[in-house]
Amino acid sequence: MVVLAVVLLFSVIKIVPQGREFTVERFGKYTKTLAPGISLLTPFVERIGRRMNMMEQVLDVPQQEVITKDNAMVKVDAIVFIQVMNAAAAAYRVEDLPYAITQLCSTNLRTVVGSMELDEVLFQRDSINSRLLTVIDAATEPWGVKVNRIEIKDLTPPVDITNAMARQMKAERERRAVITEADGEKQAAIARAEGAKQAAILQAEGRKEAAFRDAEAREREAEAEARATAMVSEAIARGDVNAINYFVAQKYVEAFAELARNPTAKTVIVPAEMSGLVGTIAGLGELVGLARDQQHSRGGDRPSPPPAPVAPRPPRRPAGGSVPVTE
Repeated sequence: MVVLAVVLLFSVIKIVPQGREFTVERFGKYTKTLAPGISLLTPFVERIGRRMNMMEQVLDVPQQEVITKDNAMVKVDAIVFIQVMNAAAAAYRVEDLPYAITQLCSTNLRTVVGSMELDEVLFQRDSINSRLLTVIDAATEPWGVKVNRIEIKDLTPPVDITNAMARQMKAERERRAVITEADGEKQAAIARAEGAKQAAILQAEGRKEAAFRDAEAREREAEAEARATAMVSEAIARGDVNAINYFVAQKYVEAFAELARNPTAKTVIVPAEMSGLVGTIAGLGELVGLARDQQHSRGGDRPSPPPAPVAPRPPRRPAGGSVPVTE
């Protein structure tokens, strides 16, 4: 009696843990679902049918080979996150729920990937996940299952395709490097051209300023020369021959200096004696003394007439005809 009472007690009282739901069958027919907690069953009439896991579960879709739209073979696998929403439907509408969902994911994964080209498969995983989620969630709704997420876990193209992609990536990197280097050279050339332009502008401005100053100096020199010529002309007009001698002697000395300054000349031909030059210089001294005497004797009604000019001695031809000048 005690053993019978214990067996009867355990068959009547049922405790359902959290995250689980139990189906109740009466003579093999589903009658109700037990929620988490303690429940009482009718002895010898009702029993527990299926123990369903109501928590979110993760199913692994095995790897498989799929032919893409452009006839490329790829290996692809995925993972599926599901949750049972209706325990009775999940228990009695499908025989093996995890296996059924795995096979459903495999077939739809083959269909979706096969309708796309290889480049789309490699670079549009989010699109593949969205399409799979829509299709599989709609298919598992009658089973009382909610598909929360589907993720492509691994996608492996063939070896030759991988090598081609590696070469393509390398070529793309090299192209970017060449473009970057060309841009750098372009910027450097522009900077050098700008520098050369600024340097040319500054040099032109410097030449302009130098030419302006040279022209100004020549203008002032010409003005001084004109004033000197005017003064000599006035002296000649007054009958002062010594002024003419001074002017001719100055040009004579300048010409002789330019002739002696020539770096390529080894010998200078002098067409006159040095004594004639000395006489000319003496005449210039007398001219200066005469001018000083005239300044002291000024003050009368009319200035005294100037004395007769002292002409330089006529030059004599030297015996040798040349005077050697050493450098």
